[in-house]
Amino acid sequence: MYEKIMNSLDDTENFALKLASLLEAQDTITLEGDLGAGKTTFTKALAKGLGVTRTVNSPTFTIVKQYEGRLPFNHLDVYRLAESDEDLGWDELFYGDAVSVVEWAHLIEQDLPQERLGIEIYRIGENQRRFVVTPFGKRYEALCEELMK
Repeated sequence: MYEKIMNSLDDTENFALKLASLLEAQDTITLEGDLGAGKTTFTKALAKGLGVTRTVNSPTFTIVKQYEGRLPFNHLDVYRLAESDEDLGWDELFYGDAVSVVEWAHLIEQDLPQERLGIEIYRIGENQRRFVVTPFGKRYEALCEELMK
């Protein structure tokens, strides 16, 4: 587990851009945090780093939005699936050629890839955030080592 304090929106964006430069097809990132913690802000910066030029916004009502960039990019917000056991084709999303970011990932824990990068975002000030980054699997352990340099 790794921790990093972001003191500004610029810090958050730079962290997301660095992470984006390290990502490969089939990488999955899970995001947890209270409403307003910065999950979507982080995701927008990550998409920018992946070369996505379209406007990225939360897919709360559609659950999944897909974008084209250096790699295809899936942005999932599974908040509305809290009471559901619906299979939305997770294998196609997580094991295709895209990078996937899942907001509120704990709600579909049983459907997530075992190997992934977990990020928890905690609001500790107006623009200050604490990121707790947990790698699940050797690929993500190596990715974290590079990311935290």
